[in-house]
Amino acid sequence: MELCGASALGWRRSSLNHLPPLHSSHRPTSVCDFTRFRIWCVKTDVNGSSQGNQMTVSITGATGFIGSKLVQRLYEDNHSICVLTRSKSKAESIFPAKDFPGIVIAEEAQWKDCIQGSTGVVNLAGLPISTRWSPDIKKEIKQSRIRVTSKVVDLINNSPSDVRPRVLVSATAVGYYGTSETQVFDEQSPSGKDYLAEVCREWEGTALGVDKDVRLALIRIGVVLGKDGGALAKMIPIFMMFAGGPLGSGKQWFSWIHVDDLVNLLYEALLNPSYKGVINGTAPNPVRLAEMCEHLGSVLGRPSWLPVPDLALKAVLGEGATVVLEGQRVVPARAKELGFSYKYPYIKEALKAILAQKVVA
Repeated sequence: MELCGASALGWRRSSLNHLPPLHSSHRPTSVCDFTRFRIWCVKTDVNGSSQGNQMTVSITGATGFIGSKLVQRLYEDNHSICVLTRSKSKAESIFPAKDFPGIVIAEEAQWKDCIQGSTGVVNLAGLPISTRWSPDIKKEIKQSRIRVTSKVVDLINNSPSDVRPRVLVSATAVGYYGTSETQVFDEQSPSGKDYLAEVCREWEGTALGVDKDVRLALIRIGVVLGKDGGALAKMIPIFMMFAGGPLGSGKQWFSWIHVDDLVNLLYEALLNPSYKGVINGTAPNPVRLAEMCEHLGSVLGRPSWLPVPDLALKAVLGEGATVVLEGQRVVPARAKELGFSYKYPYIKEALKAILAQKVVA
């Protein structure tokens, strides 16, 4: 949707003062000159967010599967972006200056300068959990999240009030709830008692230390579906090897979200002051894993009858197979209350869209 305004040429200078700021490093807002009037348009997205409301956003985890797509979305809408990274070379390879002119890439020593003056901060950093777990990896899964979140919170809290970010959008996960084949979990449900629940409690607890004047949105993210990252990218080859059957028992719940919907949710949380507290980052229609595999088999044109044994998943993911073999039924009650619009509310349509995409190298 576009909202358009017009001003007589005689008022050209004062009208320009009301246009969104234009940065030399960004593509300019489209402005058209006519004989009598100067006209401009401000686009809004499907959830009603104005793209003319320019932000400066600092992002941890920006080089990851989710973060890189969020950066692209913000960049397309002409927001200023600071990538907070521990590896400048990696960030520069993902966001080359020729394709992303104007993006600031900051190593840890420069994080303070980026965060001070940012409109908002998005905290997505953490070692991926869809990998083989060992005692050392489990320790790093937790510490990587706590360490970065603590640093971000301290930098925000120590910022002078006039340059302090207004919002912190911090990732957490549906692992907070533990696992169950029978229970339904929403944002009011208590935490579970397993390892991932413990990680999420400490992760969220660290984020809750942010200054009370800063709006905090905690996004409990489900299994993120996309072809070039996340659990699905590792599941497809295994699935194909075993003739497209269910993974494990197939009775476990699979609370998923298409990566595009998650990016839109994070984007909305930055802009919309109503987005605060815990918000489940999942699609509105979780499915049992057997149903997901049936749809995946249909989309791939594979039969869906030979189960993938637990041992096959554990051989690839180790103890990390828990993420797939044990699930939880999570519903996004807050996102629904807030009127968030899902592009992919159903798993079959999400899988079709993902598998129709070319893999990004």
